[in-house]
Amino acid sequence: MIPPKLHELLVEQYGGALAATVEAGYMARPATFRVNGLHAFDAANELAKYGISVRPVPWYGDAFITENAAEEALIRTPFYERGDFYLQSLSSMLPPLYLDPQAGETVLDMTAAPGGKTTQLYSLSGGKALITACERDKIRFERLRYNLARQGATRVTALKCDALALDDAFSFDKILLDAPCTGSGTLSPHKPARFTAEYLAKCAVLQEKLLKKALRLLKRGGTMIYSTCSVLRQENEDILKKCLGGDCISEPVTPFEGLPLLPSAAETVCICPTELYEGFFLAKIKKLK
Repeated sequence: MIPPKLHELLVEQYGGALAATVEAGYMARPATFRVNGLHAFDAANELAKYGISVRPVPWYGDAFITENAAEEALIRTPFYERGDFYLQSLSSMLPPLYLDPQAGETVLDMTAAPGGKTTQLYSLSGGKALITACERDKIRFERLRYNLARQGATRVTALKCDALALDDAFSFDKILLDAPCTGSGTLSPHKPARFTAEYLAKCAVLQEKLLKKALRLLKRGGTMIYSTCSVLRQENEDILKKCLGGDCISEPVTPFEGLPLLPSAAETVCICPTELYEGFFLAKIKKLK
């Protein structure tokens, strides 16, 4: 069941027909994963030995969609514990791709657990970016550490701390802020809805604090990605409007071909939930020199 307040906001933002399309996308999805770019792993051939068939994702050579197996079947293969792949939704693979970490760059993942995007950043940089990953919750931090070890992300500095508490003396070439949100893009039959006006307001306050902090930590000339798994402007465009200006500007994000898009502010991307994709928002921010 769609929470009434969420339905109201979707209709207000998108209109009745498009809101219905969004809500129709709240469904169970096939298991998706990306291979560890630091491992020589032929996903299609190796998984076929276990009766699992997969197909590639056109816009990301390391990403695959399973055609006949659930996540549990993938976890039972030896490749999972060996760190040859990481179970991850397709939409959540986008922020690291757009951040594009390079060898030698200092990178901050502000809200890192459970580590999907952190390990993807590490893989994309060939294991040569200097990544700092923050997580304040003890249980989630231990999950982050486990996934870093399993994926062989040995050069990541994991900090059990609130990113808001980082000293402003720190500075980073690139920052990923995948902000805590209501999850308005990720509802499914297996994911109970948690949505109220109060929860939305609480998330928006935290998102604004985190983005302002990120902009202080970003080096001049640096780039950051702000993302959420929400399709509501209160957590996306409205947060950008409150925080950007002066020497921090939005840069165009060109969506990969085939992504199901919702209307969003210029230079941003908002993914519509479908049978393959979770709802997701992404913006790229540049701090001028």
